[in-house]
Order: sequence, then structure tokens, then C-alpha cells
Amino acid sequence: MAKLILLVIDSFGIGAMDDCGEFNAEDCKAHTYKHIRETVPALRIPAMYQLGLGTLVDGMEQPLTAYGRSALAHHGADTYLGHQEIAGSCPKQSTKRLMKDIHVKLADALRHAGYQVSYPWADRPVFVVNDACVVGDNLESSLGNIINLCADFNKMPFEELKKVGRIVRENVDTSRVIAFGSPHTSLEHILSVVKEKSPGQWGVDAPKARVYGEGYDVYHMGYGVNIDGQFPIIAARSGLKVYRIGKTADVLHGEGPAFPVVDSKEVLRILEETYEAEKDDAAFLVNVQETDLAGHAEDPEWYAQILNYTDSWLEQFLPKMEEEDIIIIMADHGNDPTIGHSNHTREFVPILIYGKQVRQADIGTRQSMADIGATMSAFFNLPPTDQGKSFLKEITR
Repeated sequence: MAKLILLVIDSFGIGAMDDCGEFNAEDCKAHTYKHIRETVPALRIPAMYQLGLGTLVDGMEQPLTAYGRSALAHHGADTYLGHQEIAGSCPKQSTKRLMKDIHVKLADALRHAGYQVSYPWADRPVFVVNDACVVGDNLESSLGNIINLCADFNKMPFEELKKVGRIVRENVDTSRVIAFGSPHTSLEHILSVVKEKSPGQWGVDAPKARVYGEGYDVYHMGYGVNIDGQFPIIAARSGLKVYRIGKTADVLHGEGPAFPVVDSKEVLRILEETYEAEKDDAAFLVNVQETDLAGHAEDPEWYAQILNYTDSWLEQFLPKMEEEDIIIIMADHGNDPTIGHSNHTREFVPILIYGKQVRQADIGTRQSMADIGATMSAFFNLPPTDQGKSFLKEITR
């Protein structure tokens, strides 16, 4: 019996990548961890520091376990794309598009597929599919990065919404298409919160659309993502149980137990509870999301609180791990709350690896986070992921 835990501390970057200026010049001054440490004296994360964070950031003595860092191979710095990369498939470089430039093509494709498309406003590039689903720009991400489909599930069930989303995905090269909705909203209410955020950017104000909470469901579709070549799907085909806990339940495709919770204490409680109850081989893919939310809120105090809690949890959990088990602690990008903007930052991410069979090893700077997915597949003797190079032999005795 062997278990592997992947714990992603969302947005915990450790310094700007060399190509940061090609994406956002402001990111070149980002260092999420150091800046939080400088801003919040109460930050105390000795477990992660001793597992290699101190070596990576401060040049401390090499830890007794394995550690390294990774660059982001995907274009930009994105949670969804980052997790696709971590799972073993690097998304293609996307193009920023606004609905004002592509809505006619999308509407024609949907009509050709047999759907009814109508425009509530003559002067807004937002349309409705089958009187149930509103298609528009995403207003919460970078401009032109995502197309949203927001549905009233009383009029369009989630499975049908996903079919509509796939058609949109096939006809646009933005980084993501997101299809989501709830039975506790209505088409009328969704339309009432359509607004223009930036000039020419029209879409549903998702936080005001009454879709989040009970009954909410979401389906993310990345550009050029080979889902079948990712670790969770490879594992499912091989009969390996994979738990997705936290945001991984939303952004990673897979089978098996899924717990789409946000509260960090609840995320880690579920991880510990399921880990202790599981008696067979299993993987646990976990995301602590509140660090990212604190980054978006530009709130280093909140960020530090979540880091402190996570580190304290690790201190008491690591000694409980079984002989064959491994935990990989990492991030998916940065989100420095101190540099004057609330967006993700293109930073290197730490890779901290612990287990009783893990030896002292410096795995260096990985050029893609897909190496994580490749290593997870190798750990369970599964077929290789679409992309990535396993470092399992470098870290195990």
C-alpha cells in the first residue's frame, strides 16, 4: 500500500521568472513569500522552511529531504492552466479574445449544432442559448482570457451546458472556457447582472449571479489541454483511487471522491481524515485556495494566517505518514499581495518533498510543472503522462 499527496498552496511564489517582462512588467518585482515575510512579522512557517524553502530562498543548508523549484511552462500565470500543467499536460499558448470580436462566429457554430441563439441587447456582444445560458466575457480574470457560460440549471441541465461549452471551446482559442450555473438562480437574474467592466468587455458579474453555493457546478475547458494524458485520468483508467480536495475538484478532470471546499481548515481536515481512512493505494490532489484569495484581496495578513495554519498542520501531520508514502508541497504560480495589483504573478514555485523513503536530493529547477504529474504516474507504476519528466529515481532510496 502506498499513498501520494500533492499539496498545492495556491499562489505561493518564490520570485519572478526571468521572462516576467514578456507577460507583465510589474511581475518582475514579485516575490510572494519574501514580501509577505517582510510585511507580516507574525509569519511562522518552520516546517516548510526546513523542508527546503529556506534553502531555495535564503541559501540555507540543504535539507535532509528532497527539494527544488519549477518554472511555469504555460503562458502567463493561471490556476487552471497551472493545474493542467501539474497534472501532466502543458496547455498551448492561447490568444486573448473579447466577445465583441468573436460572438458572431460562436453564435453561428451553436446554431449550426441545432441550438437557439438570441441577443437580449442589440448593442452588447452577449447572447443567450436556448433561453437558459448566457455567453459572455469573463469579468474576473485578465482581459480577454476566458469566455463564460452561465446557466440556469432549471432550464438547461449541467450535462447539456457542458455540450454547449464544448462547442464554444472548439471555436475559440482563449486560455479557458468556463461553463457553470446553479438551480438557485434564473435567466432573468443572470441577465440583470450583465455589465461592461472594461471598454468592450461585456459579461455576467458572476459573484452577483447567485450561482455560487449549494447546487453550483462548473466545468473548465482549457485550450489545447490533453485531459486523457493527465495523471488523474490515467489513474482512473488504471483503477487507482484519486481524491480531489479543494479547488482541484473544480479545475482537474477525474473520477473518484471530490470535495470542492474552500475553507483551508476544512480542506486539510478532509485530507487528513481521508488519508487515515484509506487502506489501499491512493493519490490525494489538494489545493489550499485561500492563499490565492488573499493575494487577490491584496491582504498579506490574511495570506500569512493561512500559511501559518497550513504549516502548523504539516508539523503535526508529517510524522503520521506511513513508510511508503510521499507528500509533495508546491504552488501553481505567484500572487504577491504587496506590489500594487491583485492579479497572479509569474513566479517560480517551490517543490518540497517529504517521505520516509525520500532521500536528500536537489532536483534543481524544473522547466515544467508537468514533471510533477510524470513523477506521480511513475510512483504508482502507471503509464507516463502526456508531458513531463519524472524525478522519482532522483528522490527515492
